[in-house]
Amino acid sequence: MKTDVLVIGSGIAGLRSALALADRLEVLLITKKRISESNTNYAQGGIASVLDTADSTDDHVHDTMVAGAGICREDVVRTVVERGPEMIADLVDHGIHFSTADDGAYRLGREGGHTHRRIVHAGDFTGREIEAGLVRRVRSHPRIRLAENHLAVDLLQAASGQVVGARVLDRRQGAVLEVRARAVVLASGGCGKVYRYTSNPDIATGDGLAMAWRAGATLADLEFVQFHPTSLFHPRARNFLISEAVRGEGAVLRNLAGEAFMDRYHERADLAPRDIVARSIDQECKTRGETHVLLDTTGFSEEFVSERFPNIASRCRDFGLEMSREPLPVVPAAHYLCGGIVVDVHGRSDLVGLYVVGESACTGLHGANRLASNSLLEALVLAHAASEDLLGRFDELEEGGEAVNAPLPQTDARVNPTVVKHDWEVARKTMWDYVGIVRATERLEIAAERVGAIARDAERAMQTHRPEADLVELRNLTTLGSLIIRAASFREESRGLHTMLEKPQTVAAFAGDTMVRIDREEPWLEPLDRAGFRVPVDGGSAA
Repeated sequence: MKTDVLVIGSGIAGLRSALALADRLEVLLITKKRISESNTNYAQGGIASVLDTADSTDDHVHDTMVAGAGICREDVVRTVVERGPEMIADLVDHGIHFSTADDGAYRLGREGGHTHRRIVHAGDFTGREIEAGLVRRVRSHPRIRLAENHLAVDLLQAASGQVVGARVLDRRQGAVLEVRARAVVLASGGCGKVYRYTSNPDIATGDGLAMAWRAGATLADLEFVQFHPTSLFHPRARNFLISEAVRGEGAVLRNLAGEAFMDRYHERADLAPRDIVARSIDQECKTRGETHVLLDTTGFSEEFVSERFPNIASRCRDFGLEMSREPLPVVPAAHYLCGGIVVDVHGRSDLVGLYVVGESACTGLHGANRLASNSLLEALVLAHAASEDLLGRFDELEEGGEAVNAPLPQTDARVNPTVVKHDWEVARKTMWDYVGIVRATERLEIAAERVGAIARDAERAMQTHRPEADLVELRNLTTLGSLIIRAASFREESRGLHTMLEKPQTVAAFAGDTMVRIDREEPWLEPLDRAGFRVPVDGGSAA
């Protein structure tokens, strides 16, 4: 298959990139399951943007930098924040509807770490509203071809190193296709399924991150995995979050004795940044020997709940819970990867022809901890910037360069699905038990051995067996798990989302970004703004 640009992923970043590029180029958009299956579709909170006269760009920048614990890139933060109102207007132009008051002004929400109400939302269906609106546009665009149930296996590269497409597994037919393109936009999301408990859908196995790693791209800050504080604790509630906006409206966290406890951990109490809230819940549970805590929503009226949180209220009723009458049982769950593939503000990676947008990218916006509702904003800003840059440089890219990737094995041998399933569970349980909210050196060493062994087995199986979706995902999941462990072991301090039990202090010498690349045995520390990855597509020297 041939196209001008291959877009991998159908969340907000991939959809918006495809639409922008299709104004002039032919675009093939592939997604590993249905087009609507993405982290965006499950996003309840909204998009952070300065739209209130009491708020300011400086305040939003400050809140982001505080949450990022000293390693955000301030120039990137300011660039992203300043474009917020423009991004909201763009979505409205694409038919997206946000919640407004009677006077037409946006109903702005507030979440942990924010000093003002600045979350634009569509009730608690924000992600679904955005996804549905953009999907409609993508399906009807004459220059966008859509391939659902297609899983990217590896990036294709020419002898020059330029990315010229990808190998793609058609999940329905079981066939591997080669898609050739002048450029690839990687929007494949995060890797929440690396952990046993996650808010992410089943697709979030780190595919794009692992592919870029194998191709030689630089990745950064993988140790900073954000755990959402309030995932519903219920045997039938799979991957269901209780939005941070619920605490923003006044809900209170309590232990099982009914005691509000967050004021013992942070001056902002229940509106502390989410890394602090997740650690506080973890500490409270371990200290008291309890499996979960309670989110007290009984101060809300039924009318308020139905208007502000209709989706959450409806799902809770499915589990026999009434938000206005009883507290909700909650626990933290793996939610968002703050690190990713290193890119500049134009979405360019250090591999010519590879752009990265959304959660897969590491721009320096989030630092050591993402401020709530900055992710959808970053995805939109980066999708626009990457598309503009790619359109301006498209003619400079190599056309049809012959791929030099090693051929896939010509065999019908299939891996044992029971073994693959078992390895999935062992790897994810190990990551949860040993590389979770609080870490320790010895436990990271144990995790490295266990996850690394499964990763090596999966890599060998890919060389000798027919590629199948579960094996491809196991390979990617364990690759990312191993890289997270490596980065966490390297950072000998506690900062943001990375907490080391025996090293609780933040160390000034680690005020940089943890870089990893396949051609270097050990991670290294380097600020993102000096990383040397900004290589122009015309082969000139780094900026």
